[in-house]
Amino acid sequence: MKQKRLALADIPKGEVSATQQGAVVRYLGELQDIGGLKGTDIANITDVSKATVSRWKAGSMKPHPRNELILSDLTYIVGRLQEYYSPDEIRSWLYARHPQLEGQRAIDLIHQNKSIDVLRVLERLDAGVFL
Repeated sequence: MKQKRLALADIPKGEVSATQQGAVVRYLGELQDIGGLKGTDIANITDVSKATVSRWKAGSMKPHPRNELILSDLTYIVGRLQEYYSPDEIRSWLYARHPQLEGQRAIDLIHQNKSIDVLRVLERLDAGVFL
């Protein structure tokens, strides 16, 4: 069954700041703790400076909706990968070129709004196909 995720952009404008900041801070924390990703990694995938990522984490600035989607997708994928890998292995997996992704890196596909391609690979991993 397919679940529809609530995108932060779907939250009425007047309600965005507290909810959005909480979600973004949570995403960033999970990406660091579970995915082994650093601020520099997140800055690279979202095409912003490391200082901007720090402002997101502090709650003093909110990401553009496109970057919110990238953070959401990345957090979901990292959550799926934690079933199989340690944080350091997850970071390596995201940066590695994969034959199942036609030699592309998962991190680049997520940036290009092609997370579904990465999720297909994870479905094969769930089915026990060696990656």
